[in-house]
Amino acid sequence: MKILRNEEEMKWVIEYLSELSRKGLGFSLYSFNTLLIQLGKFGLVEEAKSAYQEIMSNGIEPSLLTFNTMINILCKKGRVQEAMLIMSHIYQRELSPDVFTYTSLVLGHCRNKDLDAAFMVFDRMVQDGIDPNAATYTTLINGLCTEGRVDEALGMLEEMIVKGIEPTVYTYTVPVSSLCAVGREKEAVDLVVSMRKRGCEPNVQTYTALISGLSQSGHLEVAIGLYHNMLRKGLLPTMITFNVLINELCGARKVGNAFRIFRWMEAHGYVPNTITCNALIHGLCLIGDIERAMVLLTEMLKVGPAPTVITYNTLINGYLQRGFLDNAVRLLDLMKNNGCKPDEWTYAELVSGFCKRGKLDSASALFQEMIKHGLSPNQVNYTALIDGLSKEGKVDDALALLKRMEESGCSPGIETYNAIINGLSKQNRLLEAERLCNKIAESGLLPNVITYSTLIDGLCRNGGTHLAFKIFHDMQRRNCTPNLYTYSSLIYGLCHEGQADSAESLLREMEKKGLTPDYVTYTSLIDGFVALSRLDHAFLLLRQMVDKGCEPNYRTYGVLLKGLQQECQLISGEVAIQHETVYSSTGSKKDVSFELLCTLLDRMSEIGCEPNTGTYCTLVLGLSREGKTAEADQLIKHMREKGFSPTSAVNCSLIVSYCKNLKMDAAMEIFDSLILQGFRPPLSIYQSLICALCRKSRLKEVEVLFENMLGKQWNSDEIVWTILIDGLLKERESELCMKLLHVMESKSCTISFQTYVILARELSKLDG
Repeated sequence: MKILRNEEEMKWVIEYLSELSRKGLGFSLYSFNTLLIQLGKFGLVEEAKSAYQEIMSNGIEPSLLTFNTMINILCKKGRVQEAMLIMSHIYQRELSPDVFTYTSLVLGHCRNKDLDAAFMVFDRMVQDGIDPNAATYTTLINGLCTEGRVDEALGMLEEMIVKGIEPTVYTYTVPVSSLCAVGREKEAVDLVVSMRKRGCEPNVQTYTALISGLSQSGHLEVAIGLYHNMLRKGLLPTMITFNVLINELCGARKVGNAFRIFRWMEAHGYVPNTITCNALIHGLCLIGDIERAMVLLTEMLKVGPAPTVITYNTLINGYLQRGFLDNAVRLLDLMKNNGCKPDEWTYAELVSGFCKRGKLDSASALFQEMIKHGLSPNQVNYTALIDGLSKEGKVDDALALLKRMEESGCSPGIETYNAIINGLSKQNRLLEAERLCNKIAESGLLPNVITYSTLIDGLCRNGGTHLAFKIFHDMQRRNCTPNLYTYSSLIYGLCHEGQADSAESLLREMEKKGLTPDYVTYTSLIDGFVALSRLDHAFLLLRQMVDKGCEPNYRTYGVLLKGLQQECQLISGEVAIQHETVYSSTGSKKDVSFELLCTLLDRMSEIGCEPNTGTYCTLVLGLSREGKTAEADQLIKHMREKGFSPTSAVNCSLIVSYCKNLKMDAAMEIFDSLILQGFRPPLSIYQSLICALCRKSRLKEVEVLFENMLGKQWNSDEIVWTILIDGLLKERESELCMKLLHVMESKSCTISFQTYVILARELSKLDG
């Protein structure tokens, strides 16, 4: 019996013993005690009670071990009343309870969260002349920690040391975990140092508790150091240890480090669970690598663990964040086809994602689909659609949905009201926004910083900056602290009204209050000075911005380019007047020439703000998005001459831009160089290249490129969605689409039935 490994084996042994008993074979007390201990090990309470009854009815005289084992089994499940009945049998046999008996009862009361009763047993134990041991104290310490009474637990730890009872590693571990849970990581570390000084080495659970606490409190590097220290000491981590580290690394976007731990784990025989895979998928989606996340989904579907609703929700959100709305819906279909039922959060993600892209009809259809499937919209679902309607200017529809929400018994939250206030403010319907604020107060909700900031932003964008400042002062009187968004809105309003100096004073005020301006704040302020033709001061602000670690974006540079253009036009006008000719500007203010870009870079150098890789890449990306490939090419050349190399993001952007202009040799040259560097381009790049090569009738190259692409790891469904459906079928290349599908099938790519259905549906649209 002592070598039994699980509950199933234990139950088989019980059946076998019962059969022997029926045949008249009797068992000794030793055998029964061994059986009880094993039943307790697997938590088989009812079977243990039956075995105990058999002892009592067969005339076998039980020992204290028999009683103690039964009491312990019951107390582990919190069944203290039944345990007390067994204890009465101890007294009936004129035996005396020992430290194990009392400790088990203490455990039972702790399991029931009845610490008063646990301490009463503890006191009675002492009164009966029985000295508590390390297990007794550890049980009480654990009980106190479970109830959040950490300081009392630490007090008991000190008490046992004073009494000469040496704490074990188990005594220390739960307080370490509890200290970490309440943000007292330094004390947890000090406690581990203290235990080691006493010769008690931390175990896996101690390390895991400390790793969890440190990583969640922002000390991830220290946590990883502890993990490596653990390995050096020969302590093998548990799945909890791995999951904590992988989850925190992924949350910190250090996905490469997370995968290194994951690979070590797999290489040493650990089987990842759903928590592990979900954390990795979340991390990949955070860094925008949805393709690798989908590959991980493929592995989960093939070998396990089975994906959960959280897995699919995370991937759907990953697609939505990248703007791949069609793939998000296709994944929803795949999810349902795989037997995983979408929940309210699935639809909340989808509705919100479609609303953010202005696809309100699709968002509303998804909302209705959710109801059709028997899911009741919650506050998050309603708020997502209300927010989308408000941002698209359909405020009356949003108000109608708010009314429907209330009638359905779903109470709006402050975020719901904020969304509508935002819409009303943007339409300058400030009286209605004010009435809604009053309604918020009546419903018992307090306007928060977003409520006030939304009103302020609406006023500032509609020429009401003076009134916006009244609300700004009012929110502070109500102990609502303005945030970065509040100040940025006011700075925008002041600059829009020609008060750039006042806006700059407000920026200094926000900095004194500990708020750091972002690129939005600085860009508004720079634009304000450009509008006043104070370009030198605008560049001075750019220098301040960069010095404070705030990276300018393309809009920031665009504002400065506008200022430089205006300055050039002014100089040209003055020259024209001196020569008594009429100056006529033929170029649009939005025209950006390479010469103008060089002027920007030179002016930056003059103020000590030397252009770097980030500067060039930001400009090239912006130019590429605007289709200005000639200027982007010239800037890339200039960038290389200065010793800077474009990033992979810039190269990908250039490929897309070249493909749009059918400059395929240039596009393929960059693509080939990326492949040689070991870069893995996303499927969207393959889509751009394949579609553009089709338009140029370079079909042989399409096939070669596609087959090379299949040599890498992808999710087969995603290839069909992105390359075949969104790429070739949109180009009406159905014949080539089918040809490439057969290539995939010949290479044993696993395509789901649902994807075949989607493909057939899209093909039928072309035939129709």
